[in-house]
Amino acid sequence: MKARNKGGILLVSIFFIIIVVLAVLVLSLREDPIKSALREGKGVLKTLFVLEHNNQVLFSDVLMSYHLTASEKDDSSAEEISKRGVLINIPGNTGGIWRSLDRADRIDAIYSEKGIGVYKSEIENLLGQPIPFYILMSLEEFSEITDLLGGMSVFIPNPVDIKNVDGQRWLLPSGAINLDGDKVKTYLMYTEADESENDIVDRRQNVVLAFFNAIARNADVFRDSDSFFELSKRFQSNLSRSRQQDLFGEIMRIDPERLAPQAITGTYRTVDGKLLIFPLQEGQYIKQVVTHAIRQLKDKGQGEKTNYSLRIQNGTKEQGLAAKTKNLLSSNYDILEYGNADSNEYEKTVIIDHIGNSESAKLLGDFIKCENIREELDANTSADFTIILGNDFDGRYVR
Repeated sequence: MKARNKGGILLVSIFFIIIVVLAVLVLSLREDPIKSALREGKGVLKTLFVLEHNNQVLFSDVLMSYHLTASEKDDSSAEEISKRGVLINIPGNTGGIWRSLDRADRIDAIYSEKGIGVYKSEIENLLGQPIPFYILMSLEEFSEITDLLGGMSVFIPNPVDIKNVDGQRWLLPSGAINLDGDKVKTYLMYTEADESENDIVDRRQNVVLAFFNAIARNADVFRDSDSFFELSKRFQSNLSRSRQQDLFGEIMRIDPERLAPQAITGTYRTVDGKLLIFPLQEGQYIKQVVTHAIRQLKDKGQGEKTNYSLRIQNGTKEQGLAAKTKNLLSSNYDILEYGNADSNEYEKTVIIDHIGNSESAKLLGDFIKCENIREELDANTSADFTIILGNDFDGRYVR
């Protein structure tokens, strides 16, 4: 009996040891999702940030950041990791025929009816890019995060003194101010009679940028496990808490001054009484804009710059072509000026490179399919590139 008992205990011990070893192997072989996303995105990390209030989306932004290692820098001895970022704003009134709803509607209706998982999937379809991670915050949670990070710094051009529908008075001073949690809620939620939806979106985008500035300013808070634990209780994510800290460890390295905000452009149409913006070219244009933005992030030739400045000139007899092209390119470039060229008889479109950056000039050329690029260095011009539109330009591509 004793021998059998000893044998049974031995078998149980061996079985227990095998289970422990297998568990350790599984954990060790489980790949870090951040590293996996960087590898699959070829160095580009994509995260969806959503702020909601009472099941209604206040803003949705996809942060795309490029992980630049020391070996990729001109100075190969540098050890720090630098990052560039692009912020794609998804307006709530972006229109489409959404599979998840089986109807045409605002994109933010998907969140209200289907939740964050389906909402993220539809944004992935819209942008043509996988988005591995999301961060979801309620307005109350964001207010608490604001206080934990020492406030959000925004510029308010005019003082705000209005009453909401419930008779509550909303007050905000003008100037560059640091908003605490309660004031951030006011700034995000107040509306004025003459404000358009675009005005509200722009205001909320100021808070998004202030949020990333606050992250960079409070890097120590995100590095400290106890401090991050307090923050992480105030948002939801599809990552474990330790991986959330890893994600913010990557995000906090982004220089906010190099974070280039971009928005979806399109045409406005009213559907069932709702004014919706439908992305250009049945959604293909925004996919091209995002692809182009990713290529810009990876463009080593752009150095410290994220956005280039353009001068657009119409060299044809078609009225308004420069203005149309401005709308086409404003998502990716700073348009300094647009108008007519010195002649309306240009047969071929030409891109003039004023800064000697052939890689970025080619990126611009690829975006409109223009191969006619010439270099004319000019230190006195404020534009990095000039585009003179010719008769071979159809409003989107050079044919």
